[in-house]
Amino acid sequence: MIVSVSKGAIFRRCALQVNPFSYGRDFRGQPTQGDAQSHAEAIIEKAKAIDISILAITNHNNVAGVSAFQAAAKGSGITIFPGFELSSSEGVHVLCIYPPDIKKDSLDRFLGKFGIENTESSSSLSDNSLEKILTIVRQQGGITIAAHVTNNSGLFKVLSGQARIKAWRNSNLLAIQIPGPVSNLPLNYRRILENNNPDYRREHPVAAINAGDIVEPEDLDRSSATCWIKMSEINLEGLKQAFLDPESRIRLNSDPEPEGHAELISLAWKGGFLDEVEIPLNPNLNVLVGGRGTGKSTIIESLRYVLDLEPVGEEASKTHYGIVNRVLRGGTRISLRMRSHHPTPAEYMIERTVPNPPVVRDESGQILNLRPMDILPRIEVYGQHEISELTGSAEKLTRLLNRFVKRDLSFARRKADIRRDLEKTRKSILDVQVELDQIEERLAILPSLEETLRRFRETKLEDRLQERSLLVREERVFDSVFERLNPFHNCLEILHQEIPIDQAFLSGKSLKDLPSKEIFSDAKDVLNHLNDNMEDLAWRFKEALQQADKGIAEIRSRWNERRKDVQAKYEEILRNLERSSVDAEEFIRIRGEIENLQPLRERRKLLQQGKAAHIERRHTLCAEWEDLNREEFQLFDRAAKKVGKTLRGRVQVEITTSGKREPLSNLLRDEVGGRLSEAIDVLTKVENLSLQELAEKCREGVDAIRKAYGIGIPEAQARRLTEAPPRVLMQIEELELPPTASIWLNTAPTDESPSWQTLENLSTGQKATAVLLLLLLESDAPLIVDQPEDDLDNRFITEGVVPKMREEKRRRQFVFSTHNANIPVLGDAELILGLTAKGEADKGKASIKPEHIGSIDTRPVQDLVEDILEGGKYAFETRRLKYGF
Repeated sequence: MIVSVSKGAIFRRCALQVNPFSYGRDFRGQPTQGDAQSHAEAIIEKAKAIDISILAITNHNNVAGVSAFQAAAKGSGITIFPGFELSSSEGVHVLCIYPPDIKKDSLDRFLGKFGIENTESSSSLSDNSLEKILTIVRQQGGITIAAHVTNNSGLFKVLSGQARIKAWRNSNLLAIQIPGPVSNLPLNYRRILENNNPDYRREHPVAAINAGDIVEPEDLDRSSATCWIKMSEINLEGLKQAFLDPESRIRLNSDPEPEGHAELISLAWKGGFLDEVEIPLNPNLNVLVGGRGTGKSTIIESLRYVLDLEPVGEEASKTHYGIVNRVLRGGTRISLRMRSHHPTPAEYMIERTVPNPPVVRDESGQILNLRPMDILPRIEVYGQHEISELTGSAEKLTRLLNRFVKRDLSFARRKADIRRDLEKTRKSILDVQVELDQIEERLAILPSLEETLRRFRETKLEDRLQERSLLVREERVFDSVFERLNPFHNCLEILHQEIPIDQAFLSGKSLKDLPSKEIFSDAKDVLNHLNDNMEDLAWRFKEALQQADKGIAEIRSRWNERRKDVQAKYEEILRNLERSSVDAEEFIRIRGEIENLQPLRERRKLLQQGKAAHIERRHTLCAEWEDLNREEFQLFDRAAKKVGKTLRGRVQVEITTSGKREPLSNLLRDEVGGRLSEAIDVLTKVENLSLQELAEKCREGVDAIRKAYGIGIPEAQARRLTEAPPRVLMQIEELELPPTASIWLNTAPTDESPSWQTLENLSTGQKATAVLLLLLLESDAPLIVDQPEDDLDNRFITEGVVPKMREEKRRRQFVFSTHNANIPVLGDAELILGLTAKGEADKGKASIKPEHIGSIDTRPVQDLVEDILEGGKYAFETRRLKYGF
């Protein structure tokens, strides 16, 4: 369901100097065809075709043509502002524009006020000066625009010296008309317009618009003939508010178009405190206002809940789940419609019913196998005081810089690959060492066995039992044969498991929507052919192994016959030896043990070579790991410099390499144990700590550790480090000590010398200011904050936060709740939503009146802001008088 109420201020294309049918004949000497009505209809049709929604009719000294345009515009969606163009007594041209509903007799009377008879082809000068005209039009309820100021009849050309300065600084002069971009103006004019000429400086800048005499429909195509003006309702107040805040509300055709960004479109509830409430959201700055208990925080936490985002702080988490359980309550359904712009525009509906997980649907209502974060990966939500809570975590503060870090797409993959390979080499080295230790343990008895065998040989027993002794070696040969065949039996088993080849991914259903499905279908023939070959190979493989098994079995059978003969002779010899007290069976046992141990020597050699290879590979990986961590530090360092450049004079960020030492401290405490407090304290303070070097010093010994890191590490603790198992030393090498950020805020007023303070030395409000300034930067995803002013100083809001918010809202969406008028008013919120409520949160219900949804350019919203945020008109005026404003 698309909401039908206002979505606040949006840009509307305007042509503010349109002339009626008679203008071309009277002032340009052009031949005329048709009549006034057809001429008006043609211009209306052209305006609709190029998305113009506002026309101001401003003929010289004449209002007769207004009626034709008003008649032609009915039902077209185009609003007509009636008016006229005057020449002041000095000769300066001025456009005078009035509300759309003004009556013709009022227009005639207004025109007569300037000493002009309402007759066609009149080019008479007014009896009034420019300044007088500006004042009279304001009193009449209209607004003025100084026309074509750089032309011969314009303000800059006609007036000079003090007369020009006085006219320029007149508070009733809100807008001027220029022929193109501001950058194309002569330098002296541009300095005046940009408020850089001290003689002409104004408290509020003059708005510069593009508008030009429109005589024929084709004139509307000129880029200098129209401009874009942001307003929520098309009325004179909307124009006035735009002229009062041109930076936010006026866009020339030569200016870059607003950047497409992810945006929340609307939010609705079924059940709970906000039952049956549906709110629209503007793509730019949205501000929720209302008294306490009206549902502002409930809206913010609803957004967090439907997006399945976890709070970053412990207190924020308690608040969030308290609102979910007690205000939203079980069974309440939250529906969030949103739009993404990359890689292509698409709309989604995210729905969540308390306490179930969220569901994501596409525009057709189809459920998608996606999470909210898959389509809004960088959206951020912060509850009351949560930003302040965030400042207590160095790790979370450093994570804020991630949005400024420009990594190539392979960085995370490379990092994961190296981390995985390091873990593999550690496991391989430890596994090899375990086997080596086992072999060494088994080979430890070999010298004593060989000595015993030597003594047996002295009795000449070996000669008498030689044939039986060799039988032990032959037995070993058969064992080796079966060992060689086993891998092939395993291969055959794997081959049987993999055929027939799975081709489900090439089915017609799987390929249905792919443009290359005809090409991919040929892959089925390839796999079918391979499948046939593999089945043939498996059959022949099996037959070959069966033949080999049969052959070995025949050989074993023949050998077993010989073995019986040898065993019979051996048993005869044993009976004879019993009488001489010689233990022949012991001899055979020892001979067998020696034969079984002999291959371990070769195995040990191979394992030692493998271990050396793993260690060499690990050295290479450790170097690559350090290089990657150094690269990441450099990325963060560049990001910090970018932040400092963007927030010049406000916030600076410094990056410390390997700044987060907790992973090292935790590993030493958990895996090494014992008293290590002094050692850990020293190691956490070492600048540019190399984990590879630390592990190597631990291997080298106590003296190496104390020499490298100082005698601050007691000898006993250094010894504990050297006694750490190899596994732990390798884990030290694999640790990641992320860089950390130090944030500095300039606490001095803007007109004073900078006073830079680290975050640790700032007040709660100053800390939150620094963090909020970072949150406002470098993202195209929505930022949602509940009452940011709770932790901010008013001066920082007006001097730091609001200017940056105004700049960034062109590129991203903000949703703030607030009790501070500076945010919606100075921030020029495109959409202000005023909430009211009846009863308590657990028993009552919140609501939003349609007239309380809009921008500051609508009277009900102005009254709302004045009542809720300023304390009412009386309070506001009292403060103004007390301050002496």
